[in-house]
Amino acid sequence: MKLLLSIAVLAGALAPIVFSANNNGNTATVSAPKDVVDTAVSAGSFKTLVAAVQAAGLVETLKGPGPFTIFAPSDDAFAKLPGGTVESLLKPENKQQLVDLLTYHVVPGKVMSTQAVKTDFAGTVQGQALRLQVVELGKDKSALQVDGAKVVKADIDCTNGVIHVIDAVVMPRKNIVETASQAGTFGTLLAAAKAAGLVDALSGKEPLTVFAPTDEAFAKLPAGTVEELLKPENKERLASVLKYHVVAGRKLAKDVVGMKEVATLQGKAARIQVVNGSAKIDNAGIVKTDIIAGNGIIHVIDTVILP
Repeated sequence: MKLLLSIAVLAGALAPIVFSANNNGNTATVSAPKDVVDTAVSAGSFKTLVAAVQAAGLVETLKGPGPFTIFAPSDDAFAKLPGGTVESLLKPENKQQLVDLLTYHVVPGKVMSTQAVKTDFAGTVQGQALRLQVVELGKDKSALQVDGAKVVKADIDCTNGVIHVIDAVVMPRKNIVETASQAGTFGTLLAAAKAAGLVDALSGKEPLTVFAPTDEAFAKLPAGTVEELLKPENKERLASVLKYHVVAGRKLAKDVVGMKEVATLQGKAARIQVVNGSAKIDNAGIVKTDIIAGNGIIHVIDTVILP
């Protein structure tokens, strides 16, 4: 036994193998834990990820003490990206874009799968938060999804964190303003936000939940109301109306329906009620929920609510 232990000490200095004796007196080998980078290299199925980490200059950081939780796309996951995407990201001039992409897959701390399945969002090193969901795959089957990518192998323990393997590369999201603009149904809301000087706040890093009236919702207001609010002299009044539609933090639909009211940035609370299975905020129906943006959540409403 002493001889075997001595071999273990010597082998530890030469290779990541630890020797031990089993109950039958035979020797067995177990790989010693490595950091997240060396673990990914040893696995052999993360060649693209490792190359990207090297190109982004993140090797030294990810070999540091951490701990880190890595949602690691496999080579197959990277292969799903449009042709030329990886090659473009690896160019020196696109280094910051690559850094942003990779750090969006890294969460500070060690988050095991047992914790992840109980969490709605996980803040990343990049600054945005990943959306974590448990989805049903059939009878008695479920899977953890990260921004829609499925975790196909979880809890690969490392000396400075943990790796969860995912089947798709996840991309940082557009902010609330960009998401609303892309939707194409919030032109009046965006014009109002610009006139009220709120675009920067709605594009910032602080997470927000916006109950967003559509263009049709604004059209329900009495004739001339929007035009009046957009006048420079009514800027404060307009800002007050818009802030009444905004709540600090990320509030998913499942959170909202469990509340009686939500505190708005305007200062007053808006009432929440569920009538015949449909949720309302004040007198507005919530017609679409959980549009996830990089800095928050949008819930679409069919009526402008007023403080």
